[in-house]
Amino acid sequence: MKIRTGDQVKVLSGNSKGAEGKVLQVFIAENRAVVEGVNMVKKHTKPSAANPNGGIIEKEAPIHISNLALIDPKSGKPTRVGRKVVEVNDKKKIVRVAKKSGEVID
Repeated sequence: MKIRTGDQVKVLSGNSKGAEGKVLQVFIAENRAVVEGVNMVKKHTKPSAANPNGGIIEKEAPIHISNLALIDPKSGKPTRVGRKVVEVNDKKKIVRVAKKSGEVID
C-alpha cells in the first residue's frame, strides 16, 4: 500500500476534489482510506449513553485510494510514490520515495 496512516494527501476526484488532509485510517482489504475533513457524510444516530439526544452527526467516510495522491514533503505538491532499497547499518531497507523530488517519505 502506497498510502499509510499519518500521510498528508490530496483528493484528486470526487465531491471533495482539491481538499487536503491527514490519513486517519487505512482499510487495506477494501483499498480505502479515511482522510481528516474529507468526504463528510451525515449519520443519523439513536439516543445512547455516549450521545443522549441522538440526532444527525457528520463524520468522515472512507474514500478510494485511487482518488488520493501523496503530498511531496519537499515541494508540497501531489506526487506518485516509488520504492527504493537503502542500506542502513549494513542492512537493506525498503523506503518510500516521492517520484517528483526523490525525497524519502517517513
